Amino acid sequence: MQNIGWLVICVGGIYASFISWALLFERISTRGYGPDESEFFKAPLLINGVQSLFACLVGSVYLSLKTKKFQTPLSFLGNPEILKSFATIAVTQTISSPIAYCSLSHVSYLTYLLAKSCKLIPVMLVHKLIYSRSFPLFKYFVAFLVTVGVSVFTLGNGKAKPGSNDGNTLLGMAFLVISLFMDGLTNSTQDNMFKKKLGVTGAHLMSGLNFLACGLSLVYVILFTTELQDSARFIVNYPQVLHDILVFAVLGSIGQIFIFITLEKFDSIVLVTVTVTRKMLSMLFSVFLFGHDLSLLQWVGVACVFGGISAEAIVGLKSQPKTKKQ
Repeated sequence: MQNIGWLVICVGGIYASFISWALLFERISTRGYGPDESEFFKAPLLINGVQSLFACLVGSVYLSLKTKKFQTPLSFLGNPEILKSFATIAVTQTISSPIAYCSLSHVSYLTYLLAKSCKLIPVMLVHKLIYSRSFPLFKYFVAFLVTVGVSVFTLGNGKAKPGSNDGNTLLGMAFLVISLFMDGLTNSTQDNMFKKKLGVTGAHLMSGLNFLACGLSLVYVILFTTELQDSARFIVNYPQVLHDILVFAVLGSIGQIFIFITLEKFDSIVLVTVTVTRKMLSMLFSVFLFGHDLSLLQWVGVACVFGGISAEAIVGLKSQPKTKKQ
């Protein structure tokens, strides 16, 4: 009963945090500000940096409470092997999110949601190409089904609603492919790091990765872009965007805690099941709240994507008792 209670808490926390987080992200990225909603906030690296800063602070508190002593990322990043793995993951994470944000100028938010739900494919490819890991035939079928679903959804796109989408779908999909490859590197490197048994927990990952990602994002923003100055001017003219960004960062940070608690108390299969259903709900909320129109062909694509990912999660849950017994 205690495990069921924790699962209910984690599922509720992930749903509440990330459904709200996803809707707010769409508001910031694809909806205009101002009286006529014609001004769009274009600072993906800054958004990523603020999110990482908040998650680092919350993660450090989480780590300190978990270990019963005050700790920051500097407490464990002095280990060269840990630092190397963390730095690799931080770089791929830092590159992935802004590139994915950039895709929203060229594809719809629902295409973005579906593509980012396809992390199975790049993770499998990176594991196979870099870490020489093989997968059962069923997993390749699921990857194929998901890919077909995304393609059908994109090709079935009807009339676009007014917004920041400029219609350059090919460029938008290219951004998403690069982002997904970075996601594959992130997840496969995390798996490899845990196999090395370096004593790293979810709390360490949350605080350390966000610390490095925040540093990388802000350094790049300050030295190589004008996002900081442009954002300051935009916030002065449209202060609502600052409120949206801060709430977005807080929700993402809280959601990460529930994700890591789920990983520690259950396993990644349970987490995949929860996050897949969360993405489905986010997409449906987006359809109804922001007035997206989906054709029948696009709904077929949606069914293929989430049918494939859900089938993967169900098979994992059915096989779990054979491989793991508490």
